[in-house]
Amino acid sequence: MKLYFENQLTQDQRAQLLKRPAINDSEVIHRVEAICLDVKQHGDSAIRKYSQLYDSVVPPTFRLTNSEIIHAYTTLSPEVRSAVEIAATNIKLFHQSQRRQPYTVEPIPGIRCWREIRPLETVGLYIPAGSVPLPSTVLMLGIPAQIAGCKRIIICSPPNNEGTVHPIVLAVAYMLGITEIYCVGGAQAIAAMAYGTETIPKVDKIFGPGNKYVTAAKQYVSSDPTGVPVDMLAGPSEVLLLVDETANPEVVAWDCISQAEHDPDSQAVVVTTNHTVAELIAKHISEILSKLPRASIVEQSLSKSYILITNTLEDALLFINDYAPEHLIINMQNAEEFVPSIKNAGSVFLGAFSPVTAGDYASGTNHTLPTSGTARWFSGLTVESFEKSITFQSLTEEGLQRLAPALITFATIEGLYAHSEAVRRRLNKDIIP
Repeated sequence: MKLYFENQLTQDQRAQLLKRPAINDSEVIHRVEAICLDVKQHGDSAIRKYSQLYDSVVPPTFRLTNSEIIHAYTTLSPEVRSAVEIAATNIKLFHQSQRRQPYTVEPIPGIRCWREIRPLETVGLYIPAGSVPLPSTVLMLGIPAQIAGCKRIIICSPPNNEGTVHPIVLAVAYMLGITEIYCVGGAQAIAAMAYGTETIPKVDKIFGPGNKYVTAAKQYVSSDPTGVPVDMLAGPSEVLLLVDETANPEVVAWDCISQAEHDPDSQAVVVTTNHTVAELIAKHISEILSKLPRASIVEQSLSKSYILITNTLEDALLFINDYAPEHLIINMQNAEEFVPSIKNAGSVFLGAFSPVTAGDYASGTNHTLPTSGTARWFSGLTVESFEKSITFQSLTEEGLQRLAPALITFATIEGLYAHSEAVRRRLNKDIIP
């Protein structure tokens, strides 16, 4: 990993470090736009074309049968089933506390305003399965959708070499009771859920992380008036680590590599005020690389990663908030003291014994998180992401009478005559503001 000293950077160089390597790739954007338009216009036939082109396999049918899903569940080992149940329990406990409650306010006598919560009817969950399947994402998306009360939950996931969704994804979905699963991945899966095809239904909102093509497709369909909204732009994955001399450099190295093995476009960043610690981390990363089964992916990711040495802790925190990481590990002495200083991050892991791995799988928090600096304005996935709110109001004659002068004044200022008449005619008399 490259080492940088912040006090030696120009403003432009610092700004470049804050950028993500996979964003604003014009070739990716153009290719994804073409895929989305093709699927929008030609439906299933376009999906078959892109499945052959990118996955080298075309499933005989896109939707998995119940027998295939059940069979996948029956092949789960007791060890895997136990791990899934532990994770599911923790995720449910954390997310159940996120349910919003309706509330009523009476601002003045005779006026009652309230809000009620409704689940989204149909949601589409994208479960990545590039080089490896991600059954944990089934839990992270499926559980909050169910807690919210979504009536129809569909899953799209890329085909494996056998032309079907990976059995572990099917099995975990079955454990949640989700059985509408389609064997399609990439940008074409996002387009299918956004526009609907002969086989795959149009959903109300799309959820789930993915590579740069999936992220670009989510961005495209969410900006298309005929498309659908998405949860966030989640992917490629990233981590930033704030470390001091109390951190174990080898552990920090493994934290970087564990993020780098997600995707060639993933990024790991270390920020520290300690030059010696920075060099030790870089040394351990070099030593570990040769032993890794996914060394090629890790090397590509780490080529886009770096260690930044700042003069002060205040400078480090400023950089972190400017970077707005998806995952933030604070491996510092008294790590929780830094909580108030963190303004922008997707999910934060405090202390020497809090790896991102815990949040990725089973501690309870959600691992679908904002990437590419969007943590400045987006939150990670919650039950609320699968809900919408509707406001209601009820006015009595007395309430409208009390409010009428203000209403008519506003209508007059804005030149909207019918607005004021809608009030006057109800009260059946002239009202002078």
